[in-house]
Amino acid sequence: MEYPASAPPRVGAFLIVVAVLAMHSEGRGQGRGNQPPSPPSSAKAAAPFDPTGYWSSLITQNWRLRMVPPGKGDYIGIPISAAGKRAADGWDQAKDEAAGNQCKAYGAPGLMNLPTHLHITWQDDNTLRVDTDYGTQTRVLHFGSWTRPEPRNRSWQGNSVAVWASRRGGRGGSPSARYLRVTTTDLLSGYLRKNGVPYSARTTVKEYFDLSNERNGDTWFVVTTIVEDPEYLTTPFVTSSNFKKQADATGWSPTPCSAR
Repeated sequence: MEYPASAPPRVGAFLIVVAVLAMHSEGRGQGRGNQPPSPPSSAKAAAPFDPTGYWSSLITQNWRLRMVPPGKGDYIGIPISAAGKRAADGWDQAKDEAAGNQCKAYGAPGLMNLPTHLHITWQDDNTLRVDTDYGTQTRVLHFGSWTRPEPRNRSWQGNSVAVWASRRGGRGGSPSARYLRVTTTDLLSGYLRKNGVPYSARTTVKEYFDLSNERNGDTWFVVTTIVEDPEYLTTPFVTSSNFKKQADATGWSPTPCSAR
């Protein structure tokens, strides 16, 4: 580097040091400015849409199977295994009622496909609570660092781990619409339908909740449920259920489980 004609070497060296320090200072400032924003502090803060409120199930498909329970031995639409058929053929409704097992068809694998209303709230900043009026069930969806209790406690609704997820698409692989993904395990064995078609305690349920806002102002979500059971199913059993958001609690009517 050449020094200005009027600047002695010491002054020139000093100017170089000042320039270098200024560059480092500017670089540090730019680095801070280019850093990505801090991640949201909770699942509630990170939510890409508001899932809370009252929702009503709209039976837009499989009306006969969802509104009028099929008879014993009717497994239409279910990839049932030989062991599953034996269990379903041996189903005894009266025996379930006598044993207090009226809720066996209200477990997480089939609950969202029943004709129910939902009331969804944030139990805390990292836990969604889903209440149903049909069968008066409660699902708890855990986000974040929550871990399953040991020993595992089995129940009709099991233990559910939730996460906000993004699809990637397009040429650049940029994130697209976000959705809610839920994985449920630790289930008591129960029924996929009220006619005794079984699922075992080895079942895993994966659910995908997608929300849409329609031009007329309506808000919907569709939940795709994938039931995997190595004991009673030969392949995953997939259902799709639609829910429309309600303005208030109109229609909300809690009723107990029924085996009929």
